[in-house]
Amino acid sequence: MGRVFRLGDEQLLDAIDLKALPHVIRRILSLTWRYRPRLGLALAAAIAATVFALAIPKLLGIAIDRVHLFSEHAIPASLWSLAGLLLAASALRGVATMIAGYQSEVIAQRVACDLRLAFFEKMQRLGYDFHDRVHSGDLITRGMLDLEGVRTFVETGLQRIVSLLLLLFMGASLMFATDPLLAALSLSFVPFVMWRAARTGLFLRLTWTRLQQKMSVLTRTIEENLQGTRVVRAFAAQNFELAKFDEAADVALKLSNDRILIRTASITTLTFAFYTSMALVLLVGGHLVMRGAISVGRLTEFLSFMTVLQTPVRQITIAVNTSARAVSSGSRLFEMLDLEPHVKEAPHAIALQYPQGWLRFENVSFSYRKGGPEILSNVSFEVGPGRTLGILGHHGAGKSTIVHLIARFYDVTGGRITLDGHDIRDLTLPSLRSAVGSVQQDVFLFDSSVAENVAYADPEAVQDRIVEATTTAHIHEYVQSLPETYHTAVGERGVGLSGGQRQRLSIARSIVPGPAVLLLDDATSAIDTATEHRLRRALAQATATKAKIIIAHRLSALMHADEILVLDKGRVVERGNHAFLLAQDGPYARLYALQGRDAAAVVQGQQLEKSGT
Repeated sequence: MGRVFRLGDEQLLDAIDLKALPHVIRRILSLTWRYRPRLGLALAAAIAATVFALAIPKLLGIAIDRVHLFSEHAIPASLWSLAGLLLAASALRGVATMIAGYQSEVIAQRVACDLRLAFFEKMQRLGYDFHDRVHSGDLITRGMLDLEGVRTFVETGLQRIVSLLLLLFMGASLMFATDPLLAALSLSFVPFVMWRAARTGLFLRLTWTRLQQKMSVLTRTIEENLQGTRVVRAFAAQNFELAKFDEAADVALKLSNDRILIRTASITTLTFAFYTSMALVLLVGGHLVMRGAISVGRLTEFLSFMTVLQTPVRQITIAVNTSARAVSSGSRLFEMLDLEPHVKEAPHAIALQYPQGWLRFENVSFSYRKGGPEILSNVSFEVGPGRTLGILGHHGAGKSTIVHLIARFYDVTGGRITLDGHDIRDLTLPSLRSAVGSVQQDVFLFDSSVAENVAYADPEAVQDRIVEATTTAHIHEYVQSLPETYHTAVGERGVGLSGGQRQRLSIARSIVPGPAVLLLDDATSAIDTATEHRLRRALAQATATKAKIIIAHRLSALMHADEILVLDKGRVVERGNHAFLLAQDGPYARLYALQGRDAAAVVQGQQLEKSGT
């Protein structure tokens, strides 16, 4: 029956956080409460369906008793009336059930829509620190499979539970008022069913939780293989990836089989208990009929009531399974929705109006983890409109971290960063990020047209601005050669473009909104030296009044900067312009010696440019 069946009661309770049960159910009910009119209509329809369902056994009992009063060849008019009432009750029960089901479906779909919007909005607000540690495949599972588990519970689980409870309470009241002994026998299976359903629910919840975790692993594996298919094929690792996927799929399949076995065993047990109670009612009721204590119609009424209960009883395990899935899925989903971003706006945050571009680092220190090593330590500099700052250093020296801190993807752990005299933590995030345009190392392009990618920061940008930006980025001529020019789709992540073309499109995208501060994080690493030289000239003209920070490993990309910082292990070890740093004969000069030929060629080109040769 699977490993989950061998858990004892104490182990089972230890494996499941029972405190999460009321919290998750309360959250789900609060979501459905937003649609009170439809919820009320669904509840009223469920009550009506229950009343009509209970009317059917009553009418059958009356009809059978009346049959005994007449000869077998004479059908009284009252029987025709009872037959009509039975038909009407059945039809009205069907209509009421349909209304309840329809309203439940509408509520479930709207709750699912609310959760999708809330989940997507939360993923947009959570910072880099969250996405650094959580795999996107796991987020996809929570935003789709876990959300579907909650939706299914709202659609069918709640309806089944409410219908069953109404039938039990209303039917029990009616039956106990009619005959307490037969009522007790008719409902004798209920305590056992409740106990069995509760225990099954715990097992199913544990199984669903483990299954959802394994589905996250499967989703991660699929996503990584789709994104890295070129790497997989380049290293002929298809068999390795297939084996990895098969292993995770086998575990998920085993958990699914365990869940089916648990549910099937529960249905079998509950059905046996139900028919045992029906046998007792038939046995005791038959003796009462023979003694004349009750009529045949009365016995038929109780048996018919149990027949009405038969379908809901069989659905108990389905409802328990749906509820268990909703609790496990809801726990994972609400865990994400309850997260708060570490980087968030201050209550008194102001929107930066007409940014000028005066950017200042004041003894900035930063660590990615609390108590972890410092990536930056007491870094200070200033750059303003029309000025260019170059940043140089080994891999891991903290160069890209500076870019992330300026856009406030992370918050500094020491010192402060100001923009136009305002601490960036006192600015609204949209106004700050609108004032800062960045081209990051990992260029990402959306699977849309060239124009939509370039105008991403300003969708209302006119065509002239888009063309101007691509011309500055030296990509306009290439775009013009495409089949549909600016309306050509670039493919997933810009797969149809070279690395240099993606970088130039990314540069054009950062120019369109006209930021006050432009950050270029190794933005020309995939561009050849000649194109880089032309691009830098055009970019210098287009952004002459902007503050610019250029991060690069090639000196040719930043040796024209007004000031150059050399970072080593998060500290500024040298600063000054190109000529000053060469004279210091330090790390910059040694690097210049290594790249001397290329750098000298660029300097010579600049001199020829100035002389007009």
